[in-house]
Amino acid sequence: MEKRWVQSSNCNDDTITTIAEQLNIDKSLAQILVQRNICDFDSAKDFFRPDLNHLHNPFLMKDMDLAIERIEKALANNEKIMIYGDYDVDGTTSVALAFSFFSQLTKNIEYYIPDRYLEGYGISTTGIDYANGNGFSLIIALDCGIKSIDKIDYANGFGIDFIICDHHLPGDELPKAVAVLDPKRSDCEYPFKELAGCGIGFKLAQAYAQKHNLPKETYLQYLDLVMVSIAADIVPVVGENRILAYYGIKKLNTNPCEGLRALMEVSGKTENYTITDVVFTLGPRINAAGRIDHAKHAVAMLLCQVDGNSLEQSELINLKNTERKTYDQDITREALALIGDSEVLINKKTTVVFNENWHKGVIGIVASRLTEKYYRPTIVLTKSNGHVAGSCRSVVGFDLYEALSGCADLLDQYGGHKFAAGLTMQEDNVEAFADKFEEIVSASITEELLTPMIRIDAEIELAQIDGKFYRVLAQMGPFGPENMAPIFVTHNVYLAQHAMVVGANHLKINLKQQNSSIFEGIGFGLAEFEKLLQPKVPFSVCYTIEENVWRDKKRLQLNIKGIKVKE
Repeated sequence: MEKRWVQSSNCNDDTITTIAEQLNIDKSLAQILVQRNICDFDSAKDFFRPDLNHLHNPFLMKDMDLAIERIEKALANNEKIMIYGDYDVDGTTSVALAFSFFSQLTKNIEYYIPDRYLEGYGISTTGIDYANGNGFSLIIALDCGIKSIDKIDYANGFGIDFIICDHHLPGDELPKAVAVLDPKRSDCEYPFKELAGCGIGFKLAQAYAQKHNLPKETYLQYLDLVMVSIAADIVPVVGENRILAYYGIKKLNTNPCEGLRALMEVSGKTENYTITDVVFTLGPRINAAGRIDHAKHAVAMLLCQVDGNSLEQSELINLKNTERKTYDQDITREALALIGDSEVLINKKTTVVFNENWHKGVIGIVASRLTEKYYRPTIVLTKSNGHVAGSCRSVVGFDLYEALSGCADLLDQYGGHKFAAGLTMQEDNVEAFADKFEEIVSASITEELLTPMIRIDAEIELAQIDGKFYRVLAQMGPFGPENMAPIFVTHNVYLAQHAMVVGANHLKINLKQQNSSIFEGIGFGLAEFEKLLQPKVPFSVCYTIEENVWRDKKRLQLNIKGIKVKE
């Protein structure tokens, strides 16, 4: 599918010139800073030099004082505390962080992850019954609970208190917990709204340490876990998240927790991690435990101590990931065939596919693959525990959660955000839901939103790219949502030698301009351009700039995102 190239809007030239002069950097890089609202020396300094001292006071979060008071009471009375979390990466890292931190203060503590298939997402009555039967009087729930009104009422009936640490959008009513920590509460004045679930857990630990004058290391030691959750949960890498991600990446690359160190070892990549590497290397492996078996194995691995069984645990997780890949590939192939064989499905503005035998653990991945292929709001449904469960993915600029809200009368449950969500419904409603979802999306989505986009940050000449240019660029990381790796466009480039197809479907080219060095470029999935690119025929290219390390030698490489050949 051909992508549209969209150039970021122009900024104030005077501001760009001033920033470039103050920082002694290329004007194109200054332009990118200004586009990201970094418009003066002080904000640039904060951006390029993230500082842990700039983390917000955790007590600015609504109910944090109540949460700490309740934990203090539980510790003083030797109550049994349960750390409860979701089964994805954010949930398991949250549980590992909170359990590990509070284990320093009490031995009367356990963790609990619901079974994805038997209990489903969020707080479960099974989990509450377990807590009640085993004498727990306090449950700290992470990355879930904000909409569990009836479940918290159920727990209150047993005299079990809840502290909820969630980052999802609340409904109109908040659960009747002792404390509800969620920056997205309308009455919460916490300055940063986009923490991951593990980030809320981190703030809880920070608050306790701060009040009790514990050394900062008692909670800063978990920065690598927080960073993994930020990467995997695709939250904005700006503000407080950028500080946490910056130091978390640093810790991962120098002194990771034992479980992550072992997982890096079995994954085959042990150094120089970026956010992107975490997303594609560590995240899927941690997720695979809950997708294929039980997420408690992921928590067990993350909690491993030095000289423990970390390698054994990580190898188990790696095995589950291999199994996950098989399911993922098979179901994607079946889903694509289902769409390809139906003219009705092909011509819709949405994709809704259902097969009662598909593995629930991988339908989210399949939904992402189908979105890549057809680029439209997508829902993959399967049968689970007597009802139909679905995983939903959107396209840039379209609010999926709002579209689902319009179908609420056909759903038992739904939750998530603009780009991704989950839902359950009765099987009898599948057809009506698919029709209504198509109707709602068709009424509001534009053709433009249904065409994938490459957002270009700046137009440059190849001659601008040198060691200093890349060093400044690299300091703009860690990259992620709302601070993506800048994409550059260069026009009138030429092949320095013939293009080559490498691997299954990738394009390798050497390119140059009249006044530039020769640059190597790799275009993943762009093999179709091999025959279109000819020597002496100019073309335009958009790309990110990377450092390629091979046998200890470093060189700059262009990661090509799009090519346009002149007519």
